[in-house]
Amino acid sequence: MQTLSKNAPMPVVRRLPKYHRNLKELLEEGITKISSKDLSERMGLTASQIRQDLNYFGGFGQQGYGYNIEDLIKVIEDILSINNKYNCIIIGAGNLGKAISNYILNLDGNAKVLAMFDVDAGKTNKIFNDINIYNMSELKDYLKKNEIDIAILAVPKSSGVEVAKDVINNGIKSIWNFSTADIAVGNDIVIENMAINESFYTLTYLISENKK
Repeated sequence: MQTLSKNAPMPVVRRLPKYHRNLKELLEEGITKISSKDLSERMGLTASQIRQDLNYFGGFGQQGYGYNIEDLIKVIEDILSINNKYNCIIIGAGNLGKAISNYILNLDGNAKVLAMFDVDAGKTNKIFNDINIYNMSELKDYLKKNEIDIAILAVPKSSGVEVAKDVINNGIKSIWNFSTADIAVGNDIVIENMAINESFYTLTYLISENKK
């Protein structure tokens, strides 16, 4: 099994899902092999960039042949642990939390939301997508009884840091953070920040530049 190189820069890591998506689409189109040049044209990268990215994990192409698409998909899935199963909880049962729950429900099946939590009593003791919504006061006891891999934070910025500390203190080692709070964690904690506002502001900048 391939492992994610600790020397791989994060921009390379963030491109791997894009490689995976494009390669899956190619396979669905009946294409079984592809050169770095053809793949680069499809993805808007350079051929040398693709070779450099994949070389962080060993390099998989053959000169004069290119990449076997099915084999490369399997390698990337190993690198990204796509075929592992992850039990998740969502903190925040508002519109964002429910939208994330819907999204995960439509993934390939490697992630499953087991429970949702909220401080608003009006949102708790209900079921959404066959998922029980609990009060935050029940979180500690729930985590003692259930093995959870990932806590997804869909809370306002004002409570992001406090909620993160709460789940970490109760044994959670991985956080997918959709709050806009800047959360500092120890080296033993994995966190992925999803700053939707920053992405939107990047878009508005590009719109402005495009009009010049």
